[in-house]
Amino acid sequence: MPRLIENNESASRSLDACLGMLAETPFDPGDEASLAKGGVALARLANDRTFLGDILIAQLESRYREGGVESAYGPQSIVLSRIEGGSFLRANIWPSADESCFRASGADAFVYGVPHDHNFSFLTAGYFGPGYASDYYEYDYETVAGYRGEKAALRFVERSCLSEGKLMLYRAHRDIHSQIPPEAMSVSLNIMHIDPAQGWHDQYGFDLDSNAVTGILNPTSTECFLRCAVGLGGENALEFAEWAGRAHPSDRMRLASFEARSGLVTGEARDALWREAELSGSLMVAKEACARRAALNA
Repeated sequence: MPRLIENNESASRSLDACLGMLAETPFDPGDEASLAKGGVALARLANDRTFLGDILIAQLESRYREGGVESAYGPQSIVLSRIEGGSFLRANIWPSADESCFRASGADAFVYGVPHDHNFSFLTAGYFGPGYASDYYEYDYETVAGYRGEKAALRFVERSCLSEGKLMLYRAHRDIHSQIPPEAMSVSLNIMHIDPAQGWHDQYGFDLDSNAVTGILNPTSTECFLRCAVGLGGENALEFAEWAGRAHPSDRMRLASFEARSGLVTGEARDALWREAELSGSLMVAKEACARRAALNA
């Protein structure tokens, strides 16, 4: 499960003060001193019981005209800072099953009941409410190729809630959780660690009954661009896709190249293309190709 960080902080500090601490010691979850400093900064911010409400009210009063990072809203996430020193701050709102937004959008919109790992590490603190619950698992990322249906040997650890003041480090490619809606609306604060290469590191979904990988959850715009370029035609796009299928360092890009080209052919030509993918030298691509050929010949 995520690493529990001891929190004995009673002091309260503002968002600016928290950002100042992170500027002095950039957040690096792999460095114990940096992790400790980040934990103190986040715990002190979590002790400020009014800062987030003040931000929300300010935005409502200005009708979101102020700009700045506070206006960067998603369905449940509020970005609290720009990326500085390899990290940024975020608040997440977790509705209970009784909330109207949950009833309207469903559990999947808030990633409830979707077991997954992360391709980045982040420090989190319970800020408000009882906190979402999670069934926590661990696994060995390096032993997983990432094809759908692959057994991942998940190890159940425990079920627990992110209660107010609780600090936890979610470790990239190790901790898996299946989130459960809180008993009442809750809010968490996060220090998100950013690695420029993390977009190429896979994040997986899992099926807990079979311990199997259900798919990759972080497709990149690069894969989409490749599919679009091949679909639009052009000799350069096709040449690049053929190279990517043979030699691209990312298995996801190699698979995308075959998926893009398979849309240009039918019948025996499509089967031959996926046969080529089976022999590409990538276990993930080979397993996915085998499933595509089976579906073609069913």
